[in-house]
Amino acid sequence: MTEKHTLAIDIGGTGLKAAVLDGKGNLVVDRVRVPTPYPLTPQIFLDTLAPMVAALPPFDRISAGFPGFVRDGVIITAPHFGDSWSKFPLADALTKKFGKPARVINDAEVQGFGAMQGKGVELVLTLGTGLGTALFRNGELMPHMEFAHFPIREKGEFNDYVGNAALKKVGLKKWSHRVEKTIKLFFELIRYDHLYIGGGNASKLPPEQAGDAKIVANEMGLTGGIRLWDGAGQAKAPPAKKAAPVKKAAPPKNAAPARKAATPAKAAAPVKKAAPAQKTALARKASAGNGAAKPAAKKPAPARKAAAPKKPAAAAKPV
Repeated sequence: MTEKHTLAIDIGGTGLKAAVLDGKGNLVVDRVRVPTPYPLTPQIFLDTLAPMVAALPPFDRISAGFPGFVRDGVIITAPHFGDSWSKFPLADALTKKFGKPARVINDAEVQGFGAMQGKGVELVLTLGTGLGTALFRNGELMPHMEFAHFPIREKGEFNDYVGNAALKKVGLKKWSHRVEKTIKLFFELIRYDHLYIGGGNASKLPPEQAGDAKIVANEMGLTGGIRLWDGAGQAKAPPAKKAAPVKKAAPPKNAAPARKAATPAKAAAPVKKAAPAQKTALARKASAGNGAAKPAAKKPAPARKAAAPKKPAAAAKPV
């Protein structure tokens, strides 16, 4: 299988950098860099990037880090560049410009992918135009939080407290103490296991102020871009649910038996024979003694009595 090369872009507040990476995330050639033009609108950015990319070897895909909130390749906030970036689909614009698929996340998160070891809770701080942050747990990128805009006492927000403008204003010594205090605050807030410090001003931090933090090369803002294409830089989708087994079609139920034809009308009940006259007690006794019952003889009706003879009329007495 042919190794894919990745165009990595680091969009910084002071410089725009680009390089091509091999399949393992190593630079194929030296990076190219130009100062960040201001104002920097999306169109000015794309126009500035085009000649930089033309000077690099061919590539198959694009990864980019942007200083602000990024969600699904769309810019949500751009504190250094203004409102023209709000809701700008940078990933789609890069694809349209260079004809290759593109993925974009926060710039400190790209640098974090280049630095982190994948063990425990790891915090990345980038010291550049402002303060960048990225948080990982066992190699998994946590949701982005713009700690740069958290207030810090009467000094404003962290961007103002340890950003590049603060370094120029208060000098290296005082700025280094501010960074040291910032590190302590983040430890109390997160209790991380490992801390990495990168960005353009990281190398200016004295070791005693860095403490146990590891200072990482600024190029990791480019080389970490390879991780956007191995799945690490993408939000993990929930595991797909197993498809429910297809239920076997239930065998067709036997058709309900046809209803019986209407019950034919019952034939008229035969006329019951007149019940024989009840046997007399005498006949019943005789039947019990002889087996089959014999019809009892009817008693002859008694003869009517003859009418009584009329009495003879009384003889007339002689006068």
